[in-house]
Amino acid sequence: MELAWVIVAVAAVLLLLGAYGSWTAGRLDRLHHRVATARAALETELARRSALVAELAGSGVLDPASSLLLLDAAHRARAASEEEREHCESALTRAIGATGTDAEPWASELGLAMRRVQMARRFHNDIVVSTRELRRRRLVTWFRLAGHAPMPGTIELEDGS
Repeated sequence: MELAWVIVAVAAVLLLLGAYGSWTAGRLDRLHHRVATARAALETELARRSALVAELAGSGVLDPASSLLLLDAAHRARAASEEEREHCESALTRAIGATGTDAEPWASELGLAMRRVQMARRFHNDIVVSTRELRRRRLVTWFRLAGHAPMPGTIELEDGS
């Protein structure tokens, strides 16, 4: 009779461990999907900002030196490889700050684009931090619940904040 209770207890523990592992693996999958979605949203906002800066540079509102500086920075940000992306986007942010783009209606549109980039980057990084914290748990690493998904990384760039 005692052996039956031991078997039932072991089976219950294994069932609970399996259920927790399954739930955690599903949660990790959802977090990785959210990281990918947030990354795509950030890429979209960065592309919108670059396009707006290029449009501003070609509008004739700024002096030629500022226009050239902004156009070059926007082009470099759009054409950057994955390894250079953060550096080029930071350089674009610095160029925007250096030119003093106060011409209306450009100032409000550019300010909105800058805020959208800030929010998208923060949202992305918050999700990455949550994903990395869950992936560092012992049960996740022991049972390889993250599968073959690469460890997500935060995006560190100057975004005017």
